Amino acid sequence: MPPPDVSKPSPPESPDAAAKAVAPAPAAPAPPVPASAPATPAVPTPVAKPRRTPVWKWLLGGVVVLAVAILGGKWVIALLGTVTTDDAYVNGHVTFVAPRVAGQVARVLVDDNNRVRKGDLLVALDPEPFQVQVNIAQAAVVAAQADLAQAHAQAFSLAGQVRSLRFNLDHTIEEVDNQIALLRSRVATLQSEQAALAEAQADFERGKELVASQIVTKEDFDRRQETLQVAQARVEEARQGVYEIRVALGLPPQPTSGDDLTQVPPDLDQTYSAVKEAQASLIQGVAQFGVTASFNQTPRDMIANFYKRDPQGDIDRILANLIQNAPMVKQAEAKLLQAQRNLDQANLNLRYCNIVSEIDGVVTGRNVNPGDNVVVGQSLMAVRSLTEIWIDANFKETQLGQLRIGQPVDLDVDMYGRRQRFQGRISGFTMGTGSTLALLPAENATGNFVKVVQRLPVRIEVVDYHPDVTPLFIGLSVTPTVYINAQPTGPNAGQILQPDLPTTSASTPATAQP
Repeated sequence: MPPPDVSKPSPPESPDAAAKAVAPAPAAPAPPVPASAPATPAVPTPVAKPRRTPVWKWLLGGVVVLAVAILGGKWVIALLGTVTTDDAYVNGHVTFVAPRVAGQVARVLVDDNNRVRKGDLLVALDPEPFQVQVNIAQAAVVAAQADLAQAHAQAFSLAGQVRSLRFNLDHTIEEVDNQIALLRSRVATLQSEQAALAEAQADFERGKELVASQIVTKEDFDRRQETLQVAQARVEEARQGVYEIRVALGLPPQPTSGDDLTQVPPDLDQTYSAVKEAQASLIQGVAQFGVTASFNQTPRDMIANFYKRDPQGDIDRILANLIQNAPMVKQAEAKLLQAQRNLDQANLNLRYCNIVSEIDGVVTGRNVNPGDNVVVGQSLMAVRSLTEIWIDANFKETQLGQLRIGQPVDLDVDMYGRRQRFQGRISGFTMGTGSTLALLPAENATGNFVKVVQRLPVRIEVVDYHPDVTPLFIGLSVTPTVYINAQPTGPNAGQILQPDLPTTSASTPATAQP
């Protein structure tokens, strides 16, 4: 059989076969060759050529390396532009339901996990005791209204009395003026009688001289003497009349200076005792309306000041105003107002028998049943809001340097996993770390301080949150991712602290910001 052709090796069927063809076969032990045997020429071993890698494998490797480089670059960029923490949870407002009045529970209309709206009835107390208080307060209001009507009638009566006293004062002043005029009239009469007396005295003196010469008869002389006596009596009568008027006016019979019997003080009609008495009565009358006047004032000045209470000096309007502001009327009005406020309080307590929800939310922690006696402020249940939800994220103090209000946040909630990602924004920073706000904060004044990285609660508000679609429950774990290089948006964007609240009046209650 001819020897095989070693110059043309057969191709291997597989890489393993090629590897076997290249690898040298283990050498068998050569038989001993006799020294006298002739040398045999060596046959050369065939060598396999190296196989070349296909081009598609090189392309596939390049694509893999490029993808790894791109993804790794994006991951590095995202890592440098975000801040995240796994110490975050969902938080929200809770309203504790408590009665405003003490009483016995009649009905409980909700249970745990019931969803309620603002104004829904939660618990009803027995209203009968409160209805009795309403009836009592209503009766007190009716009595106070009757007292007010009586006070108005009394004030009208006093107004008529004051009007009468006012006219009495005017009449007294007029009487004094009349007496002064009468005094002047009687002084004039006295002077007339004195003139008649002087004439009778002259006739008597002439008759006395003529009766001796019998020019005048004895009868004529007696008549002249009688006329003189009558004139003297009339003068005395007129003089006593003048004295009577002067004494009646509180004056001495004879003037202290001079002999003018008509001499009187110029303000006699203001200082006369009867005038002062009438003035005192008027002052006493108006005092019941709360109007005070001084006795040192003259009646004329007092009346002038009284009329100044109205711009036009209308006495009717003045008295109507006095009636309206009379102390007795004001006191009756105050009692009526107090009775009405007591009635309002009784109605309010009756309305408080119905305990309603103050917010929209879900009932939790119910601990009241029908028949329980509750007191004011006792916690009956809690209503947790579904809409006033936020995230409390406790970032390390080393992560806070670039955090600002308004920065966008991605929120991954463990409850939903990767199926739902919520959006949010930073709304504020708590003024203190968690350790300082704890019930028992750490005390490092003894020298046992060990530096620990602190965490500061940061509030994140949820944007476009729909509780009916994807509700968030209080306490759920959240992983927030803050984009520190993104532009802050919304209120107080870019700030660290929120601004001062605007000043609000008592009629405009302030609303708490989330």
